[in-house]
Amino acid sequence: MNENQKKAIEILKKGGIIIFPTDTAMGMGCRIDDDQAVKRFFTIRRRSETKPTPVLVSDIQMAREWVDIIPEKTKNLMEKYWPGGLTVVLNSKNTRVSKLVKGGGDTLGVRMPDYTELLTVISDLNIPIIGSSANFAGEQTPYSMDELNPELISLVDYVLPGEALGKQVSTVLDCRQEPYTVLRQGAVIVDSTI
Repeated sequence: MNENQKKAIEILKKGGIIIFPTDTAMGMGCRIDDDQAVKRFFTIRRRSETKPTPVLVSDIQMAREWVDIIPEKTKNLMEKYWPGGLTVVLNSKNTRVSKLVKGGGDTLGVRMPDYTELLTVISDLNIPIIGSSANFAGEQTPYSMDELNPELISLVDYVLPGEALGKQVSTVLDCRQEPYTVLRQGAVIVDSTI
């Protein structure tokens, strides 16, 4: 683990907000169980409080701790496309997830990014983090450090250095019932035979 990762973990543990590279785009987030941090995240990002945010986990086991039943077909999708650009929407366990993360609903969109440095941070924190794109609501999704809005950078607590590996947002599937529904087509073309 490098010094940048250690700093990111320390800031997240204290309820801070960071910007970080992922395998899809530049992301921004905080731990999902800290109401104050989540509220501040929504304020900074100017995001509607009725709009849920995607959540990043370090592995399938972490996802299990925060979502209800994972159907067999969804588990197969996770095993095939994780780590990677696939977000699956499932019913949330009403545990410690801030209500804002769920946009006032009962679902959680979870993804395991294919970015080793970030996975180390999430794994060490041992709590999923918000994985929203690092931009003000309505602005273009940034895919590199150069594309980040300097005003946004000034409002967060830390920027984990690095570049996004992809140039596409994640694919989002609603997996609460079969067959699943594609909510957003992105980086992953899902094999419909799974």
